[in-house]
Amino acid sequence: MGSLFAFFVVLTLALIAFAGIKAANLHYLFGVVIPYAAFATFIGGFIYRILKWGSSPVPFCIPTTCGQEKSLPWIKQNKLDNPSSTLGVIGRMALEVFFFRSLFRNLKTQLHEGAKLAYGEARWLWLAGLAFHWSFLIIVVRHLRFFTQQVPSSIKLIEGLDSFFQVATPLLYLSDLVILLAVTYLFLRRVFVPQMRYISLPADYFPLFLILGIAGSGVLMRYFFRVNVTGVKQLAMGLISFTPVIPEGIGVLFYIHLFLVSILLAYFPFSKLMHMGGIFLSPTRNMANNSRMKRHVNPWNYPVKVHTYEEYENDFREKMKAAGIPVEKE
Repeated sequence: MGSLFAFFVVLTLALIAFAGIKAANLHYLFGVVIPYAAFATFIGGFIYRILKWGSSPVPFCIPTTCGQEKSLPWIKQNKLDNPSSTLGVIGRMALEVFFFRSLFRNLKTQLHEGAKLAYGEARWLWLAGLAFHWSFLIIVVRHLRFFTQQVPSSIKLIEGLDSFFQVATPLLYLSDLVILLAVTYLFLRRVFVPQMRYISLPADYFPLFLILGIAGSGVLMRYFFRVNVTGVKQLAMGLISFTPVIPEGIGVLFYIHLFLVSILLAYFPFSKLMHMGGIFLSPTRNMANNSRMKRHVNPWNYPVKVHTYEEYENDFREKMKAAGIPVEKE
């Protein structure tokens, strides 16, 4: 039910854009107003979430580790899984951000006959997640060509690498194919794995369908229903220079694509997608495990009146002696 609800929500959004352009002729609304509002919501929401997380207290040293901590000189330390320095934390975070190292080491559990719990690898999940995020990043970088007067050589290089396997005209971008396959796998995993289906909510399916809609409409525009690329760039340059214009002949499919992108931007800061920024503020990841070398003091500590054991014994010495509890002072 959750997947069907999310699917119909995304379908309704696409139909709203279609009707707004085809029937109501609201090109300025869908081409200028909504993208500006979505981008402002994204920036404001992102900053708000980061500041809120950054102001949260971290009273304990709680890095998640799975390797040997630095201790005696003759015991080899695992500097990436259990870093004791800032440099080690940077290396660990880099592996996490760019290669999803913790997900690579993740295990799946299965209950077999006879109530036997077995552990196995979850490499396909890691591969699908890595493929999705990298292809998404490449697609975003490729789209920067629409926001620059002269296309930078770095973007041309990325486009060349992305389309080196030329099978047709226009060039086939591998990232387009990979992102569709990866998102489809992530969706099917939630549908066909009973444990995942049980815990999945509409909020888990909605971004998958939204990204599928964005990628699918983009593929349709590039390979099947060509749009006025010059007009698209003119619109993009007008948006980024705050001199918006609505060129003629872009096509309704582009406005559906742009509207879904705007929805994703506005939805981003208030969803689980904010793990993009939250991973850098997670104390289980960004702290060095140096508790044996340095005392972690809670910076939010405030002076409190404590009741020491000596005071406690002075208050209850006679009762402790009567109950047979040993005391330090007779």
